[in-house]
Amino acid sequence: MTLRLAFIVEALGGELYGDANLQIDGLASLESAQPAQLSFLSHPKYQHLLSASNAGCVIVSPQFRALAVARGTCIVTDQPYLYYAKVTQLWRKTLTAPTVPLIHSSAVIDPQAQVHSSARIGPLCVVEAGAVVGAHTVLKSRVTLGERCVVGERCLIHAGVVIGADGFGFAPNAGTWEKIEQLGAVRIGNDVEIGANTCIDRGALQDTVIEDGVKLDNLIQIGHNVHIGQHTAMAGCAGVAGSATIGARCTVGGGAIVLGHLTLADGVHISAASVVTRSIHKPGHYTGMFPLDDNAAWEKNAASLKHLASLRERIRALEAQLKPLNSN
Repeated sequence: MTLRLAFIVEALGGELYGDANLQIDGLASLESAQPAQLSFLSHPKYQHLLSASNAGCVIVSPQFRALAVARGTCIVTDQPYLYYAKVTQLWRKTLTAPTVPLIHSSAVIDPQAQVHSSARIGPLCVVEAGAVVGAHTVLKSRVTLGERCVVGERCLIHAGVVIGADGFGFAPNAGTWEKIEQLGAVRIGNDVEIGANTCIDRGALQDTVIEDGVKLDNLIQIGHNVHIGQHTAMAGCAGVAGSATIGARCTVGGGAIVLGHLTLADGVHISAASVVTRSIHKPGHYTGMFPLDDNAAWEKNAASLKHLASLRERIRALEAQLKPLNSN
């Protein structure tokens, strides 16, 4: 399949310099792109790759217009990475998809479930009683949607996702554990994408809630009664413990952990591998990790951390002793 450059620009906008009739047969990085492929430059630190790229056309910002035009055919747009994303969507829509049943023959759907007539249910999926799947939502293979859980419209749920398993709730009983039945469900809004093998637990009493536009990567654990606000994005292997609330338009880096019953305000960004141990009420970028180091040096620094509290008290005592002297 190929797309003519003129067709892409007519559909998505941007300023085209060069050969409008160039046929594009694929998308690729600047380093690997071939003369019939489209690439993009989204960050200044990669500009050294532009001149040497063999790409038939490169998407660039106005900042790199002159450099790109000197190289060859290009599309100039204010947000090259966003433009690239829209090209991938255009490419996907234009592909001729094989005709397949909306519901695969191996899927198991309870008679009491509600699946919209436009939804796609993949191989070996399970949709339990009372569950709801909205319009144009796609469940890839082996997705399990538990009883009474709701997935909104235009969602994409990748392979192996489990929505509505029991939350981790047990009460101690004379050295053993007594199960707390999880009586809530999971409610997922519209335009949500959930990566492969991610698990979202049902609520203990109230529902676990994933609002519109949330994007979750692979292998993420969302505990019971968690509430994630609109358009928040979380990278792979992140974990959110029970009853935490994450605001709208937040980002959580890969492997980061948010402890239970905490609140993150709208617009909070957590670095990868951080552990959030307190609520964050102000938007911003937060990091909580111990830097990688030579093991011997790391052990010395880790040992020093154990003495920080006593060192703080000694400093306060010294400051109290010096205060009368400084006032004279």
